[in-house]
Amino acid sequence: MTAPAGMERWISTFLEAQAAEADAARNTRLAYGRDLLDFAGWLARQGSDFVTAGREAVEDYIVFCEAQGLAKATRARRLSAIRQMFRFAHDEGWRTDNPAIRIKGPGPSARLPKTLSLDEVERLLDAARTKGRDEAGRLRNAALVELLYATGMRVSELVGLPVAAARGDPAMILVRGKGGKERMVPLSAPARAALADWLICRDAVEEAGRKAGRAVSRALFPGPGVDGHLTRQHFYLLIKEIAVLAGVDPGKVTPHTLRHAFATHLLAGGADLRVIQTLLGHADVATTEIYTHVLDDRLRELVLTKHPLAKGE
Repeated sequence: MTAPAGMERWISTFLEAQAAEADAARNTRLAYGRDLLDFAGWLARQGSDFVTAGREAVEDYIVFCEAQGLAKATRARRLSAIRQMFRFAHDEGWRTDNPAIRIKGPGPSARLPKTLSLDEVERLLDAARTKGRDEAGRLRNAALVELLYATGMRVSELVGLPVAAARGDPAMILVRGKGGKERMVPLSAPARAALADWLICRDAVEEAGRKAGRAVSRALFPGPGVDGHLTRQHFYLLIKEIAVLAGVDPGKVTPHTLRHAFATHLLAGGADLRVIQTLLGHADVATTEIYTHVLDDRLRELVLTKHPLAKGE
């Protein structure tokens, strides 16, 4: 197959294949696209392109990224994107080699996920019920935080929920995760109550909008964004405001730390690791196992600070 003209065309063709063949999630494709465009720009400044770049060029680019102060995880992801694109190019016959295949990446930093204590989560839940300019805002915010903590959903999964998933007071809710994979997650009693209250209010607002000539939203949490639902960015800022209201350090509160709290608290309560893997939608249990290290650290801290014989340490 003849290679496409121009590096941007290489990138778009590769990303289209990732969507069609590898079933890559939209956010993954966006990240790869940004990484490859940066690499393409760097190559262009060196007077090179995807056709002529060799192993040395790829290595020099990774060194350049390190000099720019990019984190190990970012550099590792960029190398992965470059390696996969060149592998695709080789498979398509655009190149006779993959110049990145033997380059060893920096490897992501081994960081334990930040989490929250049960008391902090309870304060966030209480604060969410009072955050909002009107009753609709307060009910929506309560439902958002209750659902996030009760299910451990990714924020993109939460804000993208269709309203149909919440009909009929469900004990479980269907979530579409990365790569379009679906899973069922159970709802706690408080989450079901918050969801039911929000649904009544949401439907009333939507009906009033319909009578005024506005289109009815299919999203559980409608928003003015392109996709018709509340955006991840909006919710990120919202959870920070709720943290301030709750008296919890906003620097440690993100939608993802609530997901981590969900997993850590389940594990501390005796839940099986495989069950947590399923609920979180992890493809590999090794990803879920990191929560055992978080728990180990907490137990170690508890012994060192609370045990009577540790007072003199």
